[in-house]
Amino acid sequence: MAGPAGGWSEPAPATSARSVLGGYRAYARRWVFLLVISLLSCSNATLWLSFAPVAGTIARHFLLSMEQLNWLSLVFLVVSIPSGVVAIWVLDSIGLRWATTLGAFLNFLGSVIRSMPSMVVGTQHPFVFLLGGQSICALAQTLVIFSPAKLAALWFPEHQRATANMIGTMSNPLGILVANLLSPILVKTEEDIPLMLGTYILPAGLTFLLATACLWESVPPTPPSVGAAQSTSLPFLAGLKLEFAGLCGALFIVFGVLGAVALGLYVDRTKHFIEAVKIGLCLASLACVAFAVVSQLQGQTVVLAAVCSLLGFFGFAVAPIAMELAVECSFPVGEGTAAGLVFVLGQAEGVLIMVLLTSLTVRHAEPSVSTCRDGQGPLDWKVPMLLMAGLCVLFSCLLMVLFHTPYRRLQAEADASPSIQEDERPATAAALDHAPYLAAMP
Repeated sequence: MAGPAGGWSEPAPATSARSVLGGYRAYARRWVFLLVISLLSCSNATLWLSFAPVAGTIARHFLLSMEQLNWLSLVFLVVSIPSGVVAIWVLDSIGLRWATTLGAFLNFLGSVIRSMPSMVVGTQHPFVFLLGGQSICALAQTLVIFSPAKLAALWFPEHQRATANMIGTMSNPLGILVANLLSPILVKTEEDIPLMLGTYILPAGLTFLLATACLWESVPPTPPSVGAAQSTSLPFLAGLKLEFAGLCGALFIVFGVLGAVALGLYVDRTKHFIEAVKIGLCLASLACVAFAVVSQLQGQTVVLAAVCSLLGFFGFAVAPIAMELAVECSFPVGEGTAAGLVFVLGQAEGVLIMVLLTSLTVRHAEPSVSTCRDGQGPLDWKVPMLLMAGLCVLFSCLLMVLFHTPYRRLQAEADASPSIQEDERPATAAALDHAPYLAAMP
């Protein structure tokens, strides 16, 4: 069906007939927009972690140290701290279409730059090109990560918003899965590295082409729902001040990334995986208890923001170390398999806990005094929050008491290097010496 401005449109289903008659319209090209954002998110995630599954081969080919190689993925976390705030402003200022096109361009440009050491013979300092390309791709990440929710709100009717947001958001972990599976398939020897780098350029280039040719406007000519029609976009700073929940979420992410960087560097040097995970989760549990209590108090916005920062710093930072620990204790099971199972089981557990906690909420019988309130008959989250805090404490205690494992991968690497001198005592050997359960191994 032809729509305004020559666009495609489709009528809403029978259940939304009243919204169509009232002047609301869902355009078929919204699915093209969603396809572009999903492809961009997936491509960006593959570029982020494409080196990790074949780290040894990449390091030998480009003469890189493992610390340099780690920075090719770590740079995404570092860049996301300042660029995340800028990305929010870009989305609100220049619109979804141009923000997506800019993200697609940066993603494509970064994929090309990081491939130059393999494409141009005699390229000096390959690490500069690799890190530079990854940094540009990291700039694109924040633009695409924040886009699905805005796209769903502006282009999709109310009965499709959650689905659209889910598709756009889950494209990112799908890209991580693709990178873990595809890179080892493409790279068998060092001669295959140019093939891998070139392969990852193709989806980035295709996404940029689609974004340039197929995205015509940031918002549809006619809104798809009452919410989209009545939606207002406040200036960036004003919106950040008003949306306290968004500010707490931003603090959680920013401090979480800082904690992840610090803890990752520490564990790389000391190999204290178990200690880092146990201490981090215990501190995160204490922060969760504090959040459950403070969120019920009136006017404690500063304290609540500080608690969210601590919760992110300790809880979010543990995630990558826990992935590495899963690889260590499950060796020789494949890295992708171990990390993938932890991720999938964690997502499933998260869904179950969220369903449980949401089912325990009730409407306030009288005006709420909670710091977190919206003035529209807010839900009482007291019981769910206390239950969540109790679960965190319980799981942390169980981890502290019951979880003991040898570092199987480090032990295998140490056994494969008998020529290491005792007086050198590298970090790996020191970690093994300080682990009593490893010292007892034959």
